[in-house]
Amino acid sequence: MPGRYLLGIDIGGTKTALVIGDMAGTKDTSTPPKIVDKKVFITDHQADPLEFINKILDSSASLLSENDISILDLDAVGISCGGPLDSKSGVIISPPNLPRWHNVPIIKIVESRLEVETFLQNDANAGALAEWHYGAGRGFKNIIFLTFGTGIGAGLILDGRLYSGTNDLAGEVGHIRLERDGPMGYGKPGSFEGFCSGTGIANLARTTVTRLLENGQKVGFCSSLEAAEKITAKDVCEAAASGDEVAVGILRESGKYLGKGLSILIDILNPERIIIGSIFNRCGRFMQEEAERVIAEEALELSRNVCSIVPSRLGENLGDYAALSVALMHY
Repeated sequence: MPGRYLLGIDIGGTKTALVIGDMAGTKDTSTPPKIVDKKVFITDHQADPLEFINKILDSSASLLSENDISILDLDAVGISCGGPLDSKSGVIISPPNLPRWHNVPIIKIVESRLEVETFLQNDANAGALAEWHYGAGRGFKNIIFLTFGTGIGAGLILDGRLYSGTNDLAGEVGHIRLERDGPMGYGKPGSFEGFCSGTGIANLARTTVTRLLENGQKVGFCSSLEAAEKITAKDVCEAAASGDEVAVGILRESGKYLGKGLSILIDILNPERIIIGSIFNRCGRFMQEEAERVIAEEALELSRNVCSIVPSRLGENLGDYAALSVALMHY
C-alpha cells in the first residue's frame, strides 16, 4: 500500500536540496503537498557521481529518520536535475553544470537503494510542472517556464500537457543565437543563455565594468579591475537595487535580449503565459520594461496580446515544489 509522503531531490549546479512532502491522504495534484522538512548542501562538482548520489541517499535517509518517517511511508521520489537527460530510461546524460556526470543511471541507483518508484525530469520541465499545478501557471493550458538561473532553459506545457520533445531536448532555448557575438553561454557566444542567465549577466557585467574602469570611469559597486573579474549576477542585482546606474544599465541590457528571446518563443509557441524564475524574481523589475519594449517591436501583435510575462509565484520554494511535482507525475 503506497505511503502518504513524497521525497523530492533537486540537484542543481550550485546546491542540492532534499524535501519531504506530505500528501495528507489526498492524490489531488491541484493541492500542493505540505512541506514537512528539507535539507540543503553544496553540490560537489569534483565528486564521483556515484559517491555524490550515495551522499544524497544517506542524507535522505537521515532526513526521513529525523521526521519519524519510514521509507515504507514513501509513495514516490521525484528528481529534478539539469539536462540533457533521458527521463524515460532515468539516465542523466551530460549536464554542463555537472561536468563529471556522463550517462549516470540515477533512477536505477535510487530505486535499488530505496525500493521506491522514482521519476526524473530536467529542472525546467520540473519547474513548469510546479508553476502549472501550484503557481503562476495554474488555470492555463499553454505556458512556458524559464529557469533563468545559472543557465536558462524552458519547460513547456502545451495544450495542457508537458511537452519534452522526441528525446527530452525540447525547451533548450539557451542555445538560441541572438547575436553573432556576445557573452558566452551554452557553448555559444551571443546565445540567449549568454545574455540572460546568472552566468551571462556576470560575464556582461565583467566586460562592461572592465571597459569603464579602463577608460577612467568610476563604478560604484566595483572599484578595481581585480574585483571586476569576480563580479557575480548577485552583485549586479544588489547594486541595482541600491540605485547604481551601471548595474541598472547592465540589467536593462540583459532585459533587451530577454525580449528578443521571448519574442521568438511567443511567435513560435503562442503561449498564454511566460513565467520566469530565479534571478528574474529578484531583479526582474530592472529588466521587464526593456523586454516588453522589444517584444512590442519584434513579436506578432496577435500573439503578444494574449501572452502575459510574470515572475514565478513559487519564488524561493520553486525547487522544492518542482522536485515534488516530478514525484506526482505518475498520479
